[in-house]
Amino acid sequence: MNDSGLFYTDLFGREDGLISLVSVSNSYSNETLFDGMDRLILAVYDQEQEKGTEHLIVGDTRVLVRRVTADYLEMWVMSGESRGAVQWVVQGEVLLDRGGYMTDLKRRLNDWPERMKERKMLIEFSKFMKTYLQAKQDLKDGQILDAYSHILTSLHHWAHIALIEEGMNPEFTVWVQLRRVNPGIYKLYEELTTNRETVEQRVQLLILACEFSVLTKMKSSCSLLLRLIETRAEGWSVPELMEHQELRGLSLDLSLLLQKLARKGYLLEVARPKREVGAGVMELRYAAVPGSMAAE
Repeated sequence: MNDSGLFYTDLFGREDGLISLVSVSNSYSNETLFDGMDRLILAVYDQEQEKGTEHLIVGDTRVLVRRVTADYLEMWVMSGESRGAVQWVVQGEVLLDRGGYMTDLKRRLNDWPERMKERKMLIEFSKFMKTYLQAKQDLKDGQILDAYSHILTSLHHWAHIALIEEGMNPEFTVWVQLRRVNPGIYKLYEELTTNRETVEQRVQLLILACEFSVLTKMKSSCSLLLRLIETRAEGWSVPELMEHQELRGLSLDLSLLLQKLARKGYLLEVARPKREVGAGVMELRYAAVPGSMAAE
């Protein structure tokens, strides 16, 4: 049976709502990127499909089929939740592209526009801060191995931030990428994983380094969120922010970000009466510090 692009276009092209069809060959035998299969077919639709994932066999070729909506694919690309989504889009062969959606997405990923960088930066900083704080708590509780695991994850997100700052899209080989552009963070990685000091001492060292980085990178990494909050003088509630088109679907710990930004003086907490609940109950809203963004 023919394993060509024409075969897959004929097989999927008549499905209702199909926008784009991409074929990616597993030429490097990457089991994690293709779930052990030989080829990936990424089918993008304008509405959700009943079948999300399928395994097919075409001749001797094992085929992984992933059906997603355009919105969901954008979320994958931005959040990094689907490991390899960027590689699928950038490296894949476009078999069908109604309206030029996939061509435009490829262009945006290759150009790495500022808005996309800001969203990715916000996601990575949220994960960086969350895992660093968890490592700090683990260490306080005497859970040394859990602290090690969380601080290593935190360092990974810090590495992503450094790469994004350099205009690079983080790949699977993050540490190979990072060694070229930020030897300092790479050195911290080596200190954590190969130093002869005790695990607890190594974790303590990394927590101090992460704490300093969180403080110095907070404002720049959260510029998208800060700029959004500045657009409304009366401030924003958490549900309103979560539903905003700039943040909807992003993998963020929004509550933690808002609280940390407020405590560091980058945002104001504004308490408003919540009349429908009853006297004495106030809703916290978040507003810009007057003149803070203008002073940038």
